[in-house]
Amino acid sequence: MKKILIAYYSRKEHTAQMAKYVAEGVRIGGCEAELSAISSLKAAADLKGYDGYIFGCPTYHRDMTENMKRFLFLADEADLSGKAGGAFGSSTHSGEAPGYIYDTMKHALHMQMTGLGPFKLKEDEIEHNLRACQDYGRSISEMLTDGL
Repeated sequence: MKKILIAYYSRKEHTAQMAKYVAEGVRIGGCEAELSAISSLKAAADLKGYDGYIFGCPTYHRDMTENMKRFLFLADEADLSGKAGGAFGSSTHSGEAPGYIYDTMKHALHMQMTGLGPFKLKEDEIEHNLRACQDYGRSISEMLTDGL
């Protein structure tokens, strides 16, 4: 079974909740999902052994958080080129972080990103959009099960 790592940072647990729903979608799509806070991934070797990657982070001051920026450098060291990917996050207003993460994964890490683009929700929309989160996770699963 194909495995997808969902690595995220969550300031107020909103992005963590999204990660859980995205993981459900990965499983619905037929792949194994492993959730991990980015703080527990310390070395490039910690990112090895997965077929796909979904990274999540809230938008903070119209940007991704500093620890997510450092994590993306770690992901670069892990050589994820050609792997399936997606990016998501929550926000209170603007929501730029998922787009920045998605673009980094696509253009700097050379990953095969979901055609759905970056996925973002406002914090107060998460509970009402469980299905959208699941659909996002399922889309990355289907990339792998359909033969990426």
